[in-house]
Amino acid sequence: MTFFIEYLPLFMFATMALLLFSGFPVAFVLGGVGIAYGLIGVMVGELIPIQLYSITQRMWSGAAENLTLTTVPLFVLMGVVLEKAGVAKDMLASLNRALERVPGGLALSVTLLGIILAAATGIVGASVVMLSLLALPVMLEKRYSSALASGTIAASGTLGILIPPSIMLVIIADLLSRSVGTMFMAAFGPGLLLGVLYLAFILGISIFSPSSAPAARRGKSEADLGQLIVTLLVGLVPAFLLIFCVLGSIIFGWATPTESAGIGAAGALLLAFVVRPGIYALLSYTRFAIEGAAANTVRGGLLSRFAAENRGWWRLTRSATREAALTTGMIFMIILAATAFALTFRLLGGEHLVTDYVMAMNLTPWHLLLIVLALVFVLGFFFDWIEITLIVLPVFAPIILAQDFGDHVARADLPYWFAIMLAINLQTSFMTPPMGPSLFYLKAVAPPEVKLGHVYRGIIPFVGLQMLALGLVMAFPAIALWIPHAVLD
Repeated sequence: MTFFIEYLPLFMFATMALLLFSGFPVAFVLGGVGIAYGLIGVMVGELIPIQLYSITQRMWSGAAENLTLTTVPLFVLMGVVLEKAGVAKDMLASLNRALERVPGGLALSVTLLGIILAAATGIVGASVVMLSLLALPVMLEKRYSSALASGTIAASGTLGILIPPSIMLVIIADLLSRSVGTMFMAAFGPGLLLGVLYLAFILGISIFSPSSAPAARRGKSEADLGQLIVTLLVGLVPAFLLIFCVLGSIIFGWATPTESAGIGAAGALLLAFVVRPGIYALLSYTRFAIEGAAANTVRGGLLSRFAAENRGWWRLTRSATREAALTTGMIFMIILAATAFALTFRLLGGEHLVTDYVMAMNLTPWHLLLIVLALVFVLGFFFDWIEITLIVLPVFAPIILAQDFGDHVARADLPYWFAIMLAINLQTSFMTPPMGPSLFYLKAVAPPEVKLGHVYRGIIPFVGLQMLALGLVMAFPAIALWIPHAVLD
């Protein structure tokens, strides 16, 4: 009995892990285990009943009353609206049109679209499903390798978890009590680095193994060039303006992250219901005017095209609002439950137990960092990023942040450097079997000829590229820190 009481936090952690493997909802597992072991702690004399009241206080102040987390529903709404309004379809058509003469142009277009969607939405599930529906059938029709096509889509779709505005970065910044805006700035360089590594890999495969990514048609006429310019203006410019408004307002200090999230949500609605329909209406107006149609016909064409593009706006708004509410509810339910679990673990002495054990090993700061990152990578095979973040970070972050890495990274920069490495590492959890969500998102909507084996083979090189990016950020902290230093110093 004495052994059980002394190591009660470890039994609590083991119970949580076993129940997570049972397939029971994560929020119920975390919250239920937290409350159950809180009661056990009272029964064995480790806690007093009044301490259990602090759990509800922490849940309220840490999540429900936390203004930083108000960015979550706004960024979710922005992403869902852009997904359902057809903006991604326009962007993919524009990029594919511009890169069709480049080897592997379609795969490169998908990757670039993944980067843009990551900066515009940050919702991995929506991005992977959207890219799969839009691009996978076309890539297979163009005789792309099933492994390369599925790996490209799965990897590109997961960039949203790293490139700002990322919901994961908001939660990590809140757990570390650091600035969300600075965290966004620190993630921008590594996110673009990872996107460039993807592009370089795809281009190399397309050049040295043309059968995996057959070349598209060659040559363009002058008419094609004009159409290309129009396509790029319609498909890319509005999205880039929205991204600039969201990220630029943070980087240049025009708005707080919470205010920029509101700008993003409002901008997405404006783009979906005013800007995009207006552009198409103006194109119809121009075509009618060039053809010499009567003034009434020109005006009628303008209004009818605008109305046609906005048809079903109520259905789209209702669907986007409902999906955003469900996603936000899921995220906050897990945050509340994880808060209960983490606080109970701390009240039972779990944090000191882990800290004392780690310190007794006399490891160097680099060994500790590698152990934590390796642990997160392994947990990514079995758990989702939000579970890993809310369970692991409160336990190990204080240990890592107490270390001294000398001249390699300043102590003030250490939280952001560690957080970005953690974020890159957590990105692999979306693509590593058996639990990688992106793999199942893709397989659920993929054509029958794409087997799960193709998907698994396709993601292997991209996971390797993620590890390469992690190693580069670890070796060269300036990759993550140069933008915050340039803006804030």
